[in-house]
Amino acid sequence: MELNVFIEEDLEPCLEESWLQSVAEKVLVAQGVGADVELGLVITSQERVQQLNQSYLGRDEPTDVLAFSAVEEIGVDFPPFVQPPDGVLHFGEVIISYPQAIIQAREHRHPIKREIAILIIHGVLHLLGYEHNKPELEHQMRAKETEILSYIEEGIS
Repeated sequence: MELNVFIEEDLEPCLEESWLQSVAEKVLVAQGVGADVELGLVITSQERVQQLNQSYLGRDEPTDVLAFSAVEEIGVDFPPFVQPPDGVLHFGEVIISYPQAIIQAREHRHPIKREIAILIIHGVLHLLGYEHNKPELEHQMRAKETEILSYIEEGIS
């Protein structure tokens, strides 16, 4: 697996790249994603996430996590990304707002690392096609998040 992590410069002291890679890898393994996959993980500011949310989703508001798939989606009106012939599935990117993760960790009364892990899980599930725009889909996604979190929890500290 190739896990590319980018942590915004002023947030670098807050998180360890190796820990983020480990969590993302465990999520992919838990979902049966093969070894020939590349995933980008970005930890950034609330302002940057809001800009991306506005630009790509038309929502001028902050959010906790965004997921941008590089895998062809059925029924999408634009051409798929061209995959290079290297045999690696270029999966997409998960972008997390660190300030929003802090807010949510406080609200849920758990450590920031646990919240970041939950957001990584959430973003990867979106890349795998999970949605939460209807109550039954949200229930499925939340159940899967809980299942994966319990699978990887021993590595979160």
